Amino acid sequence: MVEKKEIKNIFVSHYHMDEEGIKNLKTLLSNDYCIKNFSVTSDKFNNAKNEDYIKYGYLKPLINQSSTLVCLIGPNTHDSKWVDWEIREAEKLGKQIIGVFIQGARDSDIPPALEEFADAIVGWNTDNIKKALSGESFFVKSDGSPRTSVTKGRGVC
Repeated sequence: MVEKKEIKNIFVSHYHMDEEGIKNLKTLLSNDYCIKNFSVTSDKFNNAKNEDYIKYGYLKPLINQSSTLVCLIGPNTHDSKWVDWEIREAEKLGKQIIGVFIQGARDSDIPPALEEFADAIVGWNTDNIKKALSGESFFVKSDGSPRTSVTKGRGVC
């Protein structure tokens, strides 16, 4: 008998150069989950120019359809105004927010909104990502060592 995989509706917030991480994340979790990806990628790109439309007419509905926002933390993620907005919008919508360090990321690469609102920040480790997706709240540094958790909406402890 084939075991049915749990479906996870995820919006992956990422810096555009880290898009390969979305495919890698789906592969990493494919033994346990069926990932339904609501993220904006180059194959689902929208050419809209109006920032309000992009935020509220395009991104917000995608984030709203997901149960979890996973932020891929890469070397340029902290500089992305879009990643920051997506995290803040996910918080407003009551979504689970998880940060995942990708290869080469440092602690200083964590976006400000993730520092404020993350439910978990984990390394690129299948077991830890699965624990975070299951609701376990824990926080690590980019080297995998424990770090101080965040206090939702009040900055770092």
